[in-house]
Amino acid sequence: MPRLIMRFDLRNIRPETNAQLYRDTLELSQWADEHGFDAIQLAEHHSCDDDYIPSPLVFGGAMAARTNRVKLRFVLVLPHHNPLRLAEDLAVLDITSDGRVIAILVAGYAAHEFEMFGTDMRDRGKLMEEGVAALRSAWTGKPFAYRDRVVRITPQPIQGADLPIWIGGSTPVAARRAGRLSSRFYSNDTALWDIYREERKKHAADPGPAPDIGPGFFIVSEDPDREWERMAPYIAAEMEAYAKFGASRRLLMGDSTTESEAQAQQASRQESLKVDLAAIRAMNGYPIMTPDEAAAYIDRLGPGDEVMLHPLISGLPIEIAREHLAMLERYVLPRLRNKGN
Repeated sequence: MPRLIMRFDLRNIRPETNAQLYRDTLELSQWADEHGFDAIQLAEHHSCDDDYIPSPLVFGGAMAARTNRVKLRFVLVLPHHNPLRLAEDLAVLDITSDGRVIAILVAGYAAHEFEMFGTDMRDRGKLMEEGVAALRSAWTGKPFAYRDRVVRITPQPIQGADLPIWIGGSTPVAARRAGRLSSRFYSNDTALWDIYREERKKHAADPGPAPDIGPGFFIVSEDPDREWERMAPYIAAEMEAYAKFGASRRLLMGDSTTESEAQAQQASRQESLKVDLAAIRAMNGYPIMTPDEAAAYIDRLGPGDEVMLHPLISGLPIEIAREHLAMLERYVLPRLRNKGN
């Protein structure tokens, strides 16, 4: 049956409530664990105006203590990390969680983050290759060569060297890298999955067709129009935040537009999005479905596909999130359980 995922990024349009948002996130993580979710996902960004969490592994320790069975997935920008220290942190977290950690490693695309850490973006690929190799060697528990020295990492994760490493990305280069290095490519771009699949078949078994990992957002409502009005400020805030990264992503994809020109273009687009709820809704990246629409959507999904919730988007008050989860529990969870029987 499809996998149920709950994701958090701890963005907050009301930063004065950060402590409460962190507590609310732990509460909903426990709810997900108790209601049969397959994984909880955290990612990282740095120096963000909306306080996007920069240290998901630290928060992951608290999350591990509040949960018992759900997998904990961490989307990490590998070039921002010392791979030896990252190997230690992931090992400790895997032990704390009794072997529930999945590492999703990406090369990153936000130029200001590379400037912050003093890393050249042009070295992203090299750092990814080196870092993945170091992590795999580290978790064997044996000494290994790293740069100009021999090192050994302790303790070993519960999962040992089999701690899952997925490779994520949004470019053909990332897809081919994943094909060489990982049994899973994390992307919702089916064209990139095809590139990954062809590369992976050169090194291992055919990973099969692309899974549907959805848009990363899913709400069931008996009145979607009303719900859109209520959710609009939180959805728009997330879109505006990602638009600030847009210039870096465009340059990464080979766009010849200068960074300042791209930023101006993004600002112009976002100005219209701030006041145009219909435009946001038409993009269909934030589906709010009736119970019947949700049922039809669930019925189309197969094994390996994902239904991903984003219950505290942009610091959404937990009272609203609880309403959404009650609808999920009423209309979606029983259908998913029946689909699995």
